[in-house]
Amino acid sequence: MAQGRLGLLPQGEYVCALPGSADGSAWQEVEGRNFAITGASSYKAGNGSGTYLMEGKRITFTRGPMKGMRMMRVSSGMLQEVDRGGKLGRLRCHRAGPVSD
Repeated sequence: MAQGRLGLLPQGEYVCALPGSADGSAWQEVEGRNFAITGASSYKAGNGSGTYLMEGKRITFTRGPMKGMRMMRVSSGMLQEVDRGGKLGRLRCHRAGPVSD
């Protein structure tokens, strides 16, 4: 069942991180989880490219190296991972800028 209107994420590079600690840095970037939204429903990750589906605020990566990963759009430039149980996880990805060549 659809969760809302179909949409597209803003194109650009997305950097993914976990919350840090009070005595260290605020965020810990997660190696190998960054990706770029490259066009209409398309993304590129370090080890390939694929497609995603955005229904309302829910994003599901449908093909490629991130297939099966689910995220929720929590603000205009911030996505948060959704776990298998449907709860928001700790991993957050923010749009860091335009797609680099």
